[in-house]
Amino acid sequence: MKSFFTILIIITVTCSSLHGQNVQVKVISSENAIEITGAGIRDLSGVLNCETDENGMCLLKEAGTYNISKEGYEPKTLKLEENGLTVVELFEKPQNLNEVLIKSNHFQSELKKIPASISLISADVIQSNNTVNIAPVLNSSPGVYMHNGTLSTNRITIRGIGSRTPFGTSKIRSYYQDIPLTNGSGETTIEDIELGGVTRMEVLKGPSSSLFGSGLGGVIQFIPDKGLFNTNALQTTYTFGSFGLQKFLVRANLANKTNSANIIYSNTHNDGYRENNELKRQNLSFASNHYLNESDNLVVIANLIDLKAYIPSSLDQEDYINDPETAAFTWGRSKGFEDYTRLLLGLSWQHDFTSGAKLISSVFGSLLNAYEARPFNILEQKTHGMGIRSRFVNSSVLFEKKLQWTAGLELFRDLNSLKTFDNLYQDFPPGTGSIKGDQLSDLQEKRNYINLFAEGKFHFSEKTLLDFGFNFNQTFYRLEDKFNGPAKDLSGDYDFKPIVSPKIGITHQLHENGMIFGLISHGFSPPTLEETLLPDGLINTNIRPETGWNYELGSRGSFIKNIFNYELSLYYMDIDNLLVARRTGDDQYVGVNAGKTAHKGIEISLNYMILNQPSIKISHNNGFSFNDYKFEDFKDLENDYSGNDLTGVPDKIFNSQLFIHSKTGLYGNIAYQYIGAIPITDDNSVYSDQYQLVNTKIAYKKSIGEHFQLDVYLGFNNIFNEKYAAMLQINASSFGNNDPRYYYPGEPSNFYSGMNLQYTF
Repeated sequence: MKSFFTILIIITVTCSSLHGQNVQVKVISSENAIEITGAGIRDLSGVLNCETDENGMCLLKEAGTYNISKEGYEPKTLKLEENGLTVVELFEKPQNLNEVLIKSNHFQSELKKIPASISLISADVIQSNNTVNIAPVLNSSPGVYMHNGTLSTNRITIRGIGSRTPFGTSKIRSYYQDIPLTNGSGETTIEDIELGGVTRMEVLKGPSSSLFGSGLGGVIQFIPDKGLFNTNALQTTYTFGSFGLQKFLVRANLANKTNSANIIYSNTHNDGYRENNELKRQNLSFASNHYLNESDNLVVIANLIDLKAYIPSSLDQEDYINDPETAAFTWGRSKGFEDYTRLLLGLSWQHDFTSGAKLISSVFGSLLNAYEARPFNILEQKTHGMGIRSRFVNSSVLFEKKLQWTAGLELFRDLNSLKTFDNLYQDFPPGTGSIKGDQLSDLQEKRNYINLFAEGKFHFSEKTLLDFGFNFNQTFYRLEDKFNGPAKDLSGDYDFKPIVSPKIGITHQLHENGMIFGLISHGFSPPTLEETLLPDGLINTNIRPETGWNYELGSRGSFIKNIFNYELSLYYMDIDNLLVARRTGDDQYVGVNAGKTAHKGIEISLNYMILNQPSIKISHNNGFSFNDYKFEDFKDLENDYSGNDLTGVPDKIFNSQLFIHSKTGLYGNIAYQYIGAIPITDDNSVYSDQYQLVNTKIAYKKSIGEHFQLDVYLGFNNIFNEKYAAMLQINASSFGNNDPRYYYPGEPSNFYSGMNLQYTF
C-alpha cells in the first residue's frame, strides 16, 4: 500500500509538470465531478471567449477574470492563471433538475435524456437528519422502502424487490463511487457508509442488469465527497442526543487547482432504545480526485469501518405492544452481537482521447473480518473480494445520425470463509453472554462472475433518443467443505446458466422543459450462499436465479421557469423463479424457487421552489408510491398463495419535506412520512398497522471573521410519539410455545443536537 501511494504521488507530480503554458480550464459538476459540456466562459464585458467541449475542456488565449456559466448551474466568477490546468466546479441549481448530470449511466448524460426512473438525493436531504441513520434519507425516494430495525439491522426494498430477504439486503446493487458494496453473493451493506462524506445518492429503480449486471430491484450509487479544488479547510462536528447518542467527526479538505482530497474520521456511539442495542462504530474514509493533465483523471477511494453492534432482534406482538424496549429473550440472554472490520479500496482512471472517446477503468477490492454471536451458533466470517471494471465510450455516425456507444466488461471474485461454533451461553449464569464452543462447520465459497456489456444511444432526431443495450453474465461458484472430511464432504461446484439481459428505451423531448420515456428491461439476481444450501449443507443444484422483465412509461420535466419539477413513472414487473426463504429452525432458512410475482405501481415526485429570493429560499419536495404487488403463481409446499399481496411491502408511501434557507443563517426542514399497512405473512392473515412520522431540524450557520464558520443545530424525530414497527420479520414462525416474533419496534420521540466548526485556510 505504501508503494502504491508513492507511485501515485510521482505520477501526479510528473504529469502536472507537463502542463502547457496556456490557460487550460476543465469545468466539472461539484457533486459528482462529471465534465460539463457547453459551459460558456466569458470575460467581464460579457464576450464569449470559449465553450467547453465534450471533455469539459476549454483553452483560453490569456489569463484574466472570467464568468463561467451553464444552464442548470450556479454561475461562478474567478481569476484564471497561466501555466497549467485549472479545475472549476459549478454547483447545481436544485430547481433545475432536468439539466443535472447523472453518474449512474454509461454516458453520464442529463437526467432529461435518460429513459429510466432515477431519484436524486441531494446533500441537503442527506444532511436533513442526524447523519447517523440512513433510513430516513433513502425512504425519501419514491419506490424505496427501508426496514430499519436498528442502526445495523436493515432491509432495503425497491419496487418490492428484496422484501423477502430474512436479514439484510439482497437483489439490489450498490456502489460507493465505483466500488461495489454488493458482494459476490448479492448481499449489500450500506448502513456503515459515513453520510457526512456523501455529496449525493442516485437511486436507479427497476432492473438495471444492462448497466451493472445482477440487481433485479435496482442500483443505489453513493457519490463520496472528494473535496473542493483550491480549498483547504478543517472541520469538526459533535452530535449528541437521545438513547446515549454521541458522534464525533473531523474532516480535512486538502486541495490545489488540479488535486483535491477529503479525509474524514467519525466515531459514533449509541446505547439504543432497546435492551442489548448498544452500537460503537468508527469510520475512516479517504476520497481524492486528481487531474493529472487535460486528458487523465485519477480517483482514489478508501473506506475503513470498525463496528460492534448488539442485536435485540424481533419481538412477538405482546412484547411489541407492552414492553417494546426489551430484547428477544434468547438474544438478550446470549447478548447477541456482530463485530466486524471492513475495508474498501478503489482506484479509477479516466483517459479522454482528443477524438472525444473515453476509456474508464476501475480496480477495487474489499476485506471483511466478522464475528457474530447468535443464540443458535457463533459465526466467524472472512471475505476477500477483488474486481475490475473497464469500458470504452465513443460516438459514431449511423444513417447520418449520431450514435453514442460503449462496450466493456466487469470481472469480480470473492472468497468467503465461514466457520460456525456452538454457543454455550445456556451453560453459564445469566449475564455471561455468548461463549464459543465446539466447531460445527467450516465452509469456503469462491464466487466469480463476469459481465460483458454494451449500450448505445442513437440520436434519432434532435428530440428523440433511442437507448439499447445488453449484459451477458456468467456466475459460478465452488463450495469447499474443510470440516467434515471425505465421509461427509459437502464440497461441490455449480455454474448458473449464462444470462443475457437486454434493454431498450426511448426518450422524446416534448418541449424545452418536458420529456416522456418508455423502457423495457430485463434483470436477474442470483441466490445468496445461504439460499444455495440445503438444510444438511449440501448444494441445492436446482436453485435458479430470480429473473424479471420491467415495462415502464414515464415523464419528467418542469414548469414556470423551472420552479415546479415533476417525475411520473408507471411500471409493471413480472418476476420468475421467486426465491423464498423457507424457515427450518430458529432464525435458520433455506432458499427455494416457489413461483412468480407481479409488481404494478405508480411513482410520483413533485418538487416546488416556493420562494427563491436572495434573502430566503423555501422548497417543497414530495414523493408518492402506490404499490400493487401480488403473488401471481406461488405454491410453497402444500400451500397456494397465488393472488395474495406480496409480503414485506406497504401498499402506499407518501413523503413530504419542506426546506427553508435564510440569508440570516437560519435554516431547517420538516419531514412527514406515511407508511401504509404491510402484509407480514404469505397467507395475508397478519398485517402491520399503518403509521405516520414527523421529523424536524432547525439550525443556524454564521461566519466568524474571514476563516471560521459555525453551525449549530437541533432536531426532533417522531415528534408525535407514533408507535410503529420499524422493521418486520416476514413469515416468522413459532417454535415451542412461543408466539411468532414479527416486530422490531421503532424509536419513540427523540432528539439530537450538535455543533459544527469549520476553519478555512
